[in-house]
Order: sequence, then structure tokens, then C-alpha cells
Amino acid sequence: MEGDSVTLYTGVTTTQQEDIKYYFNNTRIAQITGDLSFICTDVGCNEDTERFRDRLKLDHQTGSLTIMNITNTDSGDYELKIISIRRSSEKSFSVTFHDVSAAERDEMKRKSVKEGESVKLDPVVVKNPNDLMKWYFNDSSIAVVNGDQSEICTDDQRDERLKLDHQTGSLTIMNTRTTDSGEYKLQIRSSRFSIIKSFSVYVTDSGLSSAAVAGICAAATVCVLLLISLYLLPCPVRRKKEYPV
Repeated sequence: MEGDSVTLYTGVTTTQQEDIKYYFNNTRIAQITGDLSFICTDVGCNEDTERFRDRLKLDHQTGSLTIMNITNTDSGDYELKIISIRRSSEKSFSVTFHDVSAAERDEMKRKSVKEGESVKLDPVVVKNPNDLMKWYFNDSSIAVVNGDQSEICTDDQRDERLKLDHQTGSLTIMNTRTTDSGEYKLQIRSSRFSIIKSFSVYVTDSGLSSAAVAGICAAATVCVLLLISLYLLPCPVRRKKEYPV
């Protein structure tokens, strides 16, 4: 989906290689040498790669390539060529872009709820049984679904309010608080690539503070007690008026 990030893994370390190159539709878009003496991305490698300007990032240790803020023009076939002293190898990746309207994208990625309500963050992907899915809140890990679904953990402070769907990896935050507002990220990782999806959550104040709610409850209690007291008060005795004969 537009705005997500995709990382293509090499499965090697750069120090053990002579050269690592990436191609998109037969055009070189990134390159890194084993001794890090030459590194280039997008227009630095080829003037015809203007579409990727400032959106490509190479990992200097592994040579993995991250495409940030993807768009529909990034769909296509990517080729990875790894050249070492002993042998050379090639890998291919196919990136497919699922286009949705801006309104639908905002609805899925930007959530606004009132305090106390629940909010569901749905990645809208087909989960592979071997995928590792990890949720982050403001860059801190809060939930993990392991590929074999045998290890599922949540942050201690949010444990009772977080719910994970093991089938889709979606995360539901129940009984939200204003402190839950912020950026949530989901990393979906396989052996060949990873995808990072971002969500923004805004939790607005319900309108009444806890002190105000407590005050209203106390006032209501006083009113009830007052009504009960009035109800239980004895009725005044009317004296019979005597008239002189």
C-alpha cells in the first residue's frame, strides 16, 4: 500500500562480497562494494532512476535494500546480483502495489477514537504461516506474533488492553486512553523481505475528567440520600381545632 516501506534481503554480509547490485526493470538503482569504497542509490547510480530519489536506503552490513514510502510506480521486478571471489549469485523479487483511494488509505492508517473506546489496526495482508509480525508503539515493541504462532507476547503495561488476531496479525487496543495516541508500526518479516506499515492513532478526551465524573457521582449520591431523608421524615400531626360552644 502507498506509504509503506519494503526491505529486500540479501542473506549475506557485505564484507564477504566483492559487489552487490540492484536493478529495477534492468536499470541499476543501487550498488555497494564489500569494502564500502563505493556506495550509490537512485540518481547516484543512474540518472534514469529519478523516481526513487531519496527513497532508497542500503544497509552497509548486509547490503539489503529498503524502498521507503512506496508508490504505484514502484511495482515491478527487482534483480539482485551478488558478486564474490568464489562465485556469483542472483535473486529476483516481485513487488506488487495494491492501490486504494486516498480516503480508504486514510481510514485504514489514521484512527481517531474517544477515550474508553476500542480501535483496531488491520494490516490488510495475507499472512504467511512463517512470517514474523512485530508491533511497535513510538519505536518500542509492544506485541509479537511468531511465525508458528507458538510465541505471542504483549507489553506488560498494556497486556490486558491489547488483543492480537493470530490469523491476520491485526492489533486491537481496548479501553483506549489519551496516552495511547501516537505512531504504531507493524513489521512483517520473512526470510526474503520485510514490510513496514504505519498507523496513526488519536485518542481524544471523553470530555469529562475523572475528577469531574467523581464529583457528579458524589452529587448524585447526595441527592439520592436527601430524597430518602425527605421521604422518611414523619408527617406533621394536625391538631383538631376546637370551637367554643
